[in-house]
Amino acid sequence: MPGKNVRPLGGHPVLAYTIVPALESGVFESVIVSTDSEEIAGIARHYGAEVPFLRPPQFAGDTSPDIEWLEYTLVELKRSGRQWDCFSLLRPTSPFRTAATIRRAWSRFVAQADVDSLRAVEKCAQHPGKMWIVDGDRMTPLMPSAPGTQPSHSTPYQALPPVYVQNASLEIAWTRVVFEGRTIAGNVLTPFLTEGYEGFDINDRHDWMIAERLIADGEAALPQVPYGAQWVNSN
Repeated sequence: MPGKNVRPLGGHPVLAYTIVPALESGVFESVIVSTDSEEIAGIARHYGAEVPFLRPPQFAGDTSPDIEWLEYTLVELKRSGRQWDCFSLLRPTSPFRTAATIRRAWSRFVAQADVDSLRAVEKCAQHPGKMWIVDGDRMTPLMPSAPGTQPSHSTPYQALPPVYVQNASLEIAWTRVVFEGRTIAGNVLTPFLTEGYEGFDINDRHDWMIAERLIADGEAALPQVPYGAQWVNSN
């Protein structure tokens, strides 16, 4: 959905609901937005984030891997004398993530020994045991079952082993995973189980309509943005 990061939701651009909780969490020394857009940069600064430079176009495409723009950002910041032991990725499409969510994730991360990163996950609604690979007129299970056992695709969901899927709300990692392994996560990950709608991710118009309905029905609440901080587009 074009422009979803700055589309108004509950009176503010959706990006605001990531910046404000990040600042309020008290976890971060700096809250930095990476973007190739002057408009988004202006909105980010309005709500209290830093945008020290714009992302180069070659790292801003729809298929650009995260490691490219993240590595570029950390390298450029390091050149200006700014570097950190850890970083976190908070994607703006998760508007129900709160400062408390971030603090809970940080506490879990620092309590773990010998991990490279933490990633938000939730129990999957569509179990991979019931997924198929289609090849022309035939299909085979994505997760083949052991001989002599009941196939996963014919087993009730409740009887299948729990499987978790990542959501886009939150990642925390040691900066060394970028500089030493050129990855955003490393090899040893610890899970962070999101609660309620903390991990809800807006990707398309259907997701947006669900978010608006959740808010209207009181099922989910957006983080509070300070009074008077509303962005007004002067164009």
